[in-house]
Amino acid sequence: MKKNVLIIGAGGVAQVVAHKCAQHNDVLGNIHIASRTVEKCQQIVDSVREKGSLKVAGELQAHALDALDIEATKALIDKTQSQLVINVGSAFINMSVLQACIETGAAYLDTAIHEDPTKICENPPWYANYEWKRKAICEEKGITAILGAGFDPGVVNAYAAVAVNEYFDSVDSIDIIDINAGSHGRYFATNFDPEINFREFTGRVWSWQNNEWVQNQMFEHKRTDDLPVVGMQTSYMTGHDEVHSLSQNLGVPNVRFWMGFGEHYINVFTVLKNLGLLSEQPVKTAEGLEVVPLKVVKAVLPDPSSLAPDYTGKTCIGDQVKGKKDGKDKEVFIYNVADHADAYAEVGSQGISYTAGVPPVAAALLIASGEWDVKKMANIEELDPKPFINLLNEMGLPTRIKDEQGDRPLSF
Repeated sequence: MKKNVLIIGAGGVAQVVAHKCAQHNDVLGNIHIASRTVEKCQQIVDSVREKGSLKVAGELQAHALDALDIEATKALIDKTQSQLVINVGSAFINMSVLQACIETGAAYLDTAIHEDPTKICENPPWYANYEWKRKAICEEKGITAILGAGFDPGVVNAYAAVAVNEYFDSVDSIDIIDINAGSHGRYFATNFDPEINFREFTGRVWSWQNNEWVQNQMFEHKRTDDLPVVGMQTSYMTGHDEVHSLSQNLGVPNVRFWMGFGEHYINVFTVLKNLGLLSEQPVKTAEGLEVVPLKVVKAVLPDPSSLAPDYTGKTCIGDQVKGKKDGKDKEVFIYNVADHADAYAEVGSQGISYTAGVPPVAAALLIASGEWDVKKMANIEELDPKPFINLLNEMGLPTRIKDEQGDRPLSF
């Protein structure tokens, strides 16, 4: 049994992770939250205490940490006796935190792929550029490292594995559809870190089609679907983490990711991009100051965690899977619907943070119990998805399936 959790990061997702860990601290043990800004960590600690989220009495502490400092991260893991590290900080720190876990023996979980701040949309498959290079050392040292344990990537990977293993004889395509049909009431904002958010959309769009990588531009391809609860929605083909692991691990010839955007978002994004304000490369002002345009835009936009109190509406995220069963064409849609207001009432965060923050805690519980303590590096689709989906059903992210038999809850 592994226990004691170190949460790295102090944004909206970290807040959800902290609340959910607290709700299960009888299993997970002591909880520590660390980021460069200790005040943000303390605010999360205060939120957990105010809502009475701790299931049993236990430690809940905030710490200052520069997670790029591997030695400092190792020291904090040792000091807190944390055997589970949930990394929900910036995607720029993944490799540093992973290395600290490898050297201390702690289990590692994250919710997004590592990124080099100086590069955007590197050549696929992205995991092979960084994380997968540590596969051998993780297995050699018996380190459990679960990659992409958020919702997308994460839960959608589990949905894909369930579809491939349980519902089809052969699968032709997996299309992941991510729709946020909610409204935050601001002129313009992103639902998570603006810097990471924009980096996904300013470069090339990579998809896996006919067993090879295909490159497109953002907003070049779109689709419209009539989805459960949220109705008719338009989404655009986008490059995304899970395409890079699913394409390599499941043997499916077509894997694509689609994200919903409104016309207003597209218009503002296009203006910012065309003006060069989404560039990650430094520029000099007339006064001789060196600034990174993308970081300036991030600084003037609302903090994503500040959107939560006024957020209304729902999200719908799922996998549309097509293939054959018993010689006949078959299609399923495995999905979740989350409510922004419900998420805020429970943990003080909006629905996007909720969908990203609950799954890594479910994964941590499975590592703690031994079911997912695999002593090696793995993406979610390489693990047994059934206990994961069952836990999510209990923890606030119920799964449903829609096929020729109707629309119904999915559990095992």
